[in-house]
Amino acid sequence: MQKVLVVDDDPHIRDVVCFALRRAGYQPLTAGDGMAALDVAGRERPALVVLDILMPELDGTEVCKRLRKGSDVPIIFLTSKDEELDRILGLELGADDYVVKPFSPRELVARVKTVLRRKAPVESEQQRLVRGRLVIDVEAIAARWDGTEVPLTATEFALLKAIAAQPRRVFTRENLMTASYAGARFVSDRTIDSHVRHIRAKFQSAGGDPIETVHGVGYRLAAT
Repeated sequence: MQKVLVVDDDPHIRDVVCFALRRAGYQPLTAGDGMAALDVAGRERPALVVLDILMPELDGTEVCKRLRKGSDVPIIFLTSKDEELDRILGLELGADDYVVKPFSPRELVARVKTVLRRKAPVESEQQRLVRGRLVIDVEAIAARWDGTEVPLTATEFALLKAIAAQPRRVFTRENLMTASYAGARFVSDRTIDSHVRHIRAKFQSAGGDPIETVHGVGYRLAAT
């Protein structure tokens, strides 16, 4: 059973989410504040974290920052804020997805399944994509630039893999929505742009940039 850490200061929300996760075959773990979340995540190594934003001790954004310093565990934000900028901020911090309160437990479980499916090793004849200095190890879910591993979230990896698999193709934002959020729900253009910007910033820190913007259309693999 995969462990899913549920972090929320509302015990009722924790109970509802945990009940839905158990029914779906997951092993839920819980934390009522940010500090407890970091402690449980460090000890239990969950497969995914469902993380509320507004919490005592440490809020969800700070927990996400600290987790991302040493882990690529998938993170789904729970937020009562429905402003697009708030959602984009969460994605910029390294979250894989977000759910706006009030939410359906069934929808949340579907999001958990989708994110974990993107994170799982993919059975494919082509387990390694080599595009110049960019190497994508599909089985290990790892990306490297000039031999340096670049840490990506599950959603970022899915986006980059889709672009690298068809290096001559120009992907529209709608194409990339399908590649990274298949079957989940509608995602705004700005969400895709945020993920791409995050990927490029990480690779630029490693001395490269694997994605090229095609103005007015979308994105494609850059000359690597």
